[in-house]
Amino acid sequence: MIALRQFKRVPNDHKIVIESPENIEENQLMEVILLCKESRQKDKAHKIEQLKNSQTDRIFLDDMQLINNDFRHLDNEATNATIFLY
Repeated sequence: MIALRQFKRVPNDHKIVIESPENIEENQLMEVILLCKESRQKDKAHKIEQLKNSQTDRIFLDDMQLINNDFRHLDNEATNATIFLY
């Protein structure tokens, strides 16, 4: 298997040309996968929306409660610790 990576910008006509190396035979079957990155502004807005939604997401809140319970004893040790200065 040969893996090739090419970065392309999407033109106005939305047609992208892929160049294949000379050593690949004609009519050889290829699998082409397009991975499109979201714009940074969209990505940031989406993350903020997810954070807002997490405040009412029952599964997320239950998970956070379990994590808090797991670390409750450590938090208590830290607040009850005596600090010695020499």
